[in-house]
Amino acid sequence: MSTEGVRLAKCVARMLSCSRREAELYVTGGWVSVDGQVVEEPQFRIVQQKIEVHPEAKPEPVGLVTLVMHQGADCDPNDPTSWPAPATRSPLDASGVRMLNGHFKRLTPTLPLEARAEGLVVFTQDWRVLRKLTEDADRIEQEYNVEVAGEPATGGLELLRRGLRIERRTLPPVKVSWQSEHRLRFALKGLQPGQIRLSCENIGLAVLNARRIRIGRVSMGKLAAGQWRYLSAGERF
Repeated sequence: MSTEGVRLAKCVARMLSCSRREAELYVTGGWVSVDGQVVEEPQFRIVQQKIEVHPEAKPEPVGLVTLVMHQGADCDPNDPTSWPAPATRSPLDASGVRMLNGHFKRLTPTLPLEARAEGLVVFTQDWRVLRKLTEDADRIEQEYNVEVAGEPATGGLELLRRGLRIERRTLPPVKVSWQSEHRLRFALKGLQPGQIRLSCENIGLAVLNARRIRIGRVSMGKLAAGQWRYLSAGERF
C-alpha cells in the first residue's frame, strides 16, 4: 500500500469531529466509501479521493458471527481456500446481516465432518458458539443421510440402535432408519471418527455417500454445495 496521503480513519475523524477510535469503527463497520467503493481498512491512504459516510453509520465494533456452510465431499477441510468467502454467500441467506470483510477473519471450524462426507459445517468467531460445539459436543445430536449399497445383515439396524460392539468396544447407540431403498438416516450424539462407515460395514453395507444435514437444532436447509449463510440471531444449536 502506498505511504502517500493520509490514513482514511484520520480523514473520517476530521470530517465527523470524532475520536480516532470512533473513526476506525466507522471504517471497519463498512460505513465509509472512497470514490463510491466501500473501504473497510482504516489504514487506507487518501490523497484526493472523495470520502462519504453512510447516513445511518454507527461507530460500533463489528459483531462476532457464525457461518454455516454446505461443504462438498471433495473439499479439503484444512484448506482455508475452501472456507466461506464473500463470493460464495448463498442467495437464500435471510439473516439480514450486512456482510463485512471482518466476518472472514479469525474463523474457527468446529465439529469436523465424517471422513469423505459432505454437508453442514460451522465456522465461528464467537467463543460462546465454539465452547458449545466443543464442550457439549457429546450432547448435541448430528443427523446424516447415508447412501448405501448391499443388503444389511438380519437384525443389523437393531444392533446399531442398541450399540454395535466391535473389537472389545461398544459404539454409542444411534437412531437409524430407512429413508428410501438405498438411503439411511442416522441421528446420533457423541459421533466418533469413522463411526458411520464402520457401523455400516459391520452389518454388510457399503457407504456410497454421507451428508450431514443437521447439527443440534440448526439445519443445512437448501444450501448448495460450496455456499454458506449466517447463523441468524434466533438460531441455537
